[in-house]
Amino acid sequence: MDFFTAFNISASALSAQRTRMNIISSNIANINSTETPEGGPYRRKDVVFSERSPESSFSDILREKVKGVEVVGIVEDPRPFKSVYDPYHPNADKNGYVQYPNVNMIEEMVNLLSAKRSYEANVSVIKASKSMANKALEIGR
Repeated sequence: MDFFTAFNISASALSAQRTRMNIISSNIANINSTETPEGGPYRRKDVVFSERSPESSFSDILREKVKGVEVVGIVEDPRPFKSVYDPYHPNADKNGYVQYPNVNMIEEMVNLLSAKRSYEANVSVIKASKSMANKALEIGR
């Protein structure tokens, strides 16, 4: 595997984790949104990743294929909304219950930390690859 392939794989992971962090931020920002343009409370979203093959070439077919990662979709969480008794809320139903988003702050913070660690790990891979490339160039002098 050459240095550019390592850079491309890590760059794809950085992009995917950035998208994941954006979705998590959106979930946290809408934790109390009881009404959306589509109607009803905000529904938690999650990112779906998939492996990504590099541009196919004959050399890729001959050796083990190197993969990257890509975001293939953003899905809504099917879990039920939280029902809270608050008869004075403008969105309360006839029984006084308000439907709140199915967003759990603890879960979102754990996901955010996981995305952050993955992002940091891929930055470290890029730095290590860059360092190896520089050392290889120094050898050639």
